[in-house]
Amino acid sequence: MDVENRSQKIVSEDIRRKIQEFRLMDDEFMTACFEGQPGCMELILRIILDRSDLVVDSVDVQMYLKNLQGRSLQLDLHSQTDGSEYNVEFQRDAERAMPKRARYHGSVMDANALKAGEDFDRLPETYVIFVTEDDYYGCGEAVYHVERFVTNADGGRLFDDGLHILYVNGAYAGDDDMGRLMHDFRCKDPEDMNYSELKERTRYFKETEEGVRKMSEVMKSYVDEEVHKEKLKTAVKMLENGKLSCDEISKILDLPLEEVEELAGKKSA
Repeated sequence: MDVENRSQKIVSEDIRRKIQEFRLMDDEFMTACFEGQPGCMELILRIILDRSDLVVDSVDVQMYLKNLQGRSLQLDLHSQTDGSEYNVEFQRDAERAMPKRARYHGSVMDANALKAGEDFDRLPETYVIFVTEDDYYGCGEAVYHVERFVTNADGGRLFDDGLHILYVNGAYAGDDDMGRLMHDFRCKDPEDMNYSELKERTRYFKETEEGVRKMSEVMKSYVDEEVHKEKLKTAVKMLENGKLSCDEISKILDLPLEEVEELAGKKSA
């Protein structure tokens, strides 16, 4: 076996080992498992919201939305069903689960929900659900429900604006449906999972050749995306320094000139 083939075999084995370590709490693996799988989205929404009647027809993964200033927001899992809109975010980093981030998710979803001229009462019921690695509020609850209230009316009257924010405790281990679901989110071995929908998707990407190949492609795309983001951050710093032209930055960082010019335009706006 020549050096190139040995290198490819080592890389392949390394990727396989990494795939075996993935859990549904990990972005790359969650994206692959839920893409095109409304049944998985339906399962987790039914359990988290305690609504056995909820039916999900479709699910979008890593969906991009923009605000009026052009700032992008990437939604992990998104679904619209029964006149309501759902966003489920897997937040391993506590800082990314801050309340203002949840508020921003709801506001951008609202901003994209209405067409020109539509009345505000057409806004859907909106659910922003953060599944956190640990117990964000530290009170041992499985789910924390966040609602707005009129504080000086009848001891606290609900401000019924249709936005519902939930924090799901990823460390919860109770002997109930939520505990079993959180176990599955943390689990690496599909044989130890409780819910067949999640078990089968996990098994597919960890134990079949087709699934492993697809998962390795997902991993590569995530790496490429992260590298691209770092290049953009570097380009911004170089533009701030003011010593290089957009064309020079484009060539140094191997970025499309249009992207660098767009960054320069945003800075000068």
